[in-house]
Amino acid sequence: MEPSPLELPVDAVQRIAAELNCDPTDERVALRLDEEDKLSHFRNCFYIPKMRDLPSIDLSLVSEDDDAIYFLGNSLGLQPKMVRTYLEEELDKWAKISMSDTKAGTLQIAHHSEGNASQTLELKSWSYLYNLQLFCPDNYDQSHCDNSEICLADLTSVTTENLKYDFFFYDYFTGAHEKEIALMNALTVNLHLLLLSFFKPTPKRHKILLEAKAFPSDHYAIESQIQLHGLDVEKSMRMLKPREGEETLRMEDILEVIEEEGDSIAVILFSGLHFYTGQLFNIPAITKAGHTKGCFVGFDLAHAVGNVELRLHDWGVDFACWCSYKYLNSGAGGLAGAFVHEKHAHTVKPALVGWFGHELSTRFNMDNKLQLIPGANGFRISNPPILLVCSLHASLEVFQQATMTALRRKSILLTGYLEYMLKHYHSKDNTENKGPIVNIITPSRAEERGCQLTLTFSIPKKSVFKELEKRGVVCDKREPDGIRVAPVPLYNSFHDVYKFIRLLTSILDSSERS
Repeated sequence: MEPSPLELPVDAVQRIAAELNCDPTDERVALRLDEEDKLSHFRNCFYIPKMRDLPSIDLSLVSEDDDAIYFLGNSLGLQPKMVRTYLEEELDKWAKISMSDTKAGTLQIAHHSEGNASQTLELKSWSYLYNLQLFCPDNYDQSHCDNSEICLADLTSVTTENLKYDFFFYDYFTGAHEKEIALMNALTVNLHLLLLSFFKPTPKRHKILLEAKAFPSDHYAIESQIQLHGLDVEKSMRMLKPREGEETLRMEDILEVIEEEGDSIAVILFSGLHFYTGQLFNIPAITKAGHTKGCFVGFDLAHAVGNVELRLHDWGVDFACWCSYKYLNSGAGGLAGAFVHEKHAHTVKPALVGWFGHELSTRFNMDNKLQLIPGANGFRISNPPILLVCSLHASLEVFQQATMTALRRKSILLTGYLEYMLKHYHSKDNTENKGPIVNIITPSRAEERGCQLTLTFSIPKKSVFKELEKRGVVCDKREPDGIRVAPVPLYNSFHDVYKFIRLLTSILDSSERS
């Protein structure tokens, strides 16, 4: 699928409004944007929660059969429709075959299409799992996903002979090379494993640089790693705060700290994209600055993978880790990932090892002579859970039918449309707005954010959030003041944004009258 030429959100909105001879905030603009969206069919590959199933819904305010407005993919991605099928097939295989065929076991993937007989593709699920490789058929293509339970490509003529087994993560999500990626564990576990190898403090170089308001699990991991080495957290944990009165970090301030304190910094560990503010950091610039001062540079990419384009190898990032249950839609607790640049393949070794870090070719010799796999896969310790692979597999099948470039372009337009509508109705700069103010703390420049906008309000966020929940808007609130709204390009529509703005405006207008 080739992306259309990039068009700035405000230009797209105004162009369509002119074509339709209507106001840019008219519903027809959102509907036309959806008509022009070449990725809109992917929505049918996911289960969208219904209003009637939401726990805090007020059914007197909505139609129970309508889809919820789901803007929470930054916390938990929606379920791909094929997840249940793959889980049931794997459970059935386990029940019937058990351990008798774990290496040659097959994952049966049925494809149903109108006018064609049902076809079956056999994948060696257990053997590809032993290599931890996910498949990418060379001729895998999907022109549509219908509304049925089955959302697969047209697999006509596909056989096991022309399947290319490869990590879909390599180039698509992370810009990594094959041996630089390992799928394993959970994010914080991987962060600990990576820090054990990359954080080797000395009396001179003992600090870890991070954001002052990093995600709590990152903060705790870094703090405990410093304590593990017997260091003083107050001296070795360098937390960078935004300027007084500002919510996000300025790039010049990050670079200044690296330049001034880099000789004492062992590891720079930032979020790729900040969980609260939605700020996308300049990963290549931070990496380059850190390397100039002799620091290792790593990133927590939980909110970046599947959200923005990444080129970890080309940027020279030393290490990174991420989860898969947000933008990768693998389900809560899904299999996480880790990246170790190939330049460290033979110099940076895992501090803790297990048999899954042993070369596959001799793993079952059972001679207890470790042959460590170079690179990221040497950091693997144990057998990954096959059921978690099934759910991730179902999501990757959907991603395979687009490109990150196309998804990113839609994301810029989708979130830009949301920003346009928010500013039109609720900005403090709008002199016609007499009601509560909505402030967007996420950077306005597309290159400094992903799909998420974090909103603060001139009235208590608790009351706003409660009213949104009652009307079927699924988002979340984060302390101290934010409500996070994340329209995901893979399954959200421009009409979702339009409906959200209508509901939010109604809520804020009602609060002003009361």
